[in-house]
Amino acid sequence: MDYSVSDFDFSLPAGRIAQEPCLPRDQARLLVLDRKTGERQHRSFRDILDYLDPGDVLVVNNTRVVPVLLAGKKATGGKVECLILHYPEGAAIGTHTSPCLLTSRGKIRPGDRLEFGQGVEAEVLPPAPNGTACLRFFFEGPFEGVLKERGRVPLPPYIERREPDVRQEAKDRQSYQTVYAAIPGAVAAPTAGLHFTRELLGEARAKGIQVAPITLHVGYGTFAPIKTERISEHTIHTEPFEVTDKTASLIRDQKRQGRRIIAVGSTSVRVLEYLAFKYGEVREEKGQCDLYIRPGFRFRLVDGMITNFHFPKTTLMVLVSAFAGRETILRTYREAIRMGYRFYSYGDAMFIH
Repeated sequence: MDYSVSDFDFSLPAGRIAQEPCLPRDQARLLVLDRKTGERQHRSFRDILDYLDPGDVLVVNNTRVVPVLLAGKKATGGKVECLILHYPEGAAIGTHTSPCLLTSRGKIRPGDRLEFGQGVEAEVLPPAPNGTACLRFFFEGPFEGVLKERGRVPLPPYIERREPDVRQEAKDRQSYQTVYAAIPGAVAAPTAGLHFTRELLGEARAKGIQVAPITLHVGYGTFAPIKTERISEHTIHTEPFEVTDKTASLIRDQKRQGRRIIAVGSTSVRVLEYLAFKYGEVREEKGQCDLYIRPGFRFRLVDGMITNFHFPKTTLMVLVSAFAGRETILRTYREAIRMGYRFYSYGDAMFIH
């Protein structure tokens, strides 16, 4: 069935949008949904181990959010904010070109020069075909060092603006990052994983649950709304990913033994199902994931998923609807709203099985 984007809409009171993370992380609320029966249970995220069995494989996305938000100024002195959308895989030294989202009161044209602090400048290039701004940065030393020193964590736009503050920035850099983040490259966190603590993961391993990392660098397009009338007309964004031979072998072996594959987050779901769709199984690979999962999709690998509560009219909402059924998800969301669950990146969690 070719759904309309309005079929994935719902009304959310502004007060349900989480502005701060739950601390400790694993004390967030957990809504457990049986996708076959529609039964729902309300627990704490720390109780997630009650629903996992020895031999299950938790597939986590170990991407690391990079502080890619820069504050600068134009030659006229006007302020400009720049969100860098592409982080280089290798060590960029001296120069780096990237599509960017620019915020400024006045117009910014190709050829303009922007300053982002002493020794860091950028030239505005002609925009990309999709209209996105493009900058060529000039700096001293490695680009990673520039961002570490001058960049801020790009919190989602629905989180209230914070005044620049060293202590707040240090807090954001820690809270908007999973405890297993390892490979830098994301401009947004794989938020389902924010609920795990190192202690909880240790308890999972002690129970015999395998934890397998994959990498998908979450891009800005992940949260973009669907703007076409029919969801089938939407073009999905692409994101770089990597699955190692060790992780692929573990998942194949456990799946063949009848163990469950539990994806932590929609990013993990997309990578696993992309490879399963391509090869019939998970294999070692490094590439670009462009899988668009919508109702009617046949899941070949994922048996359960841990996820947050998503924006209406987004590919994330469409994905969870494909996994559990659109009407079931909408009923579950309505109940979550009535019961005061917190939504979006810093919000509460769901376990769908």
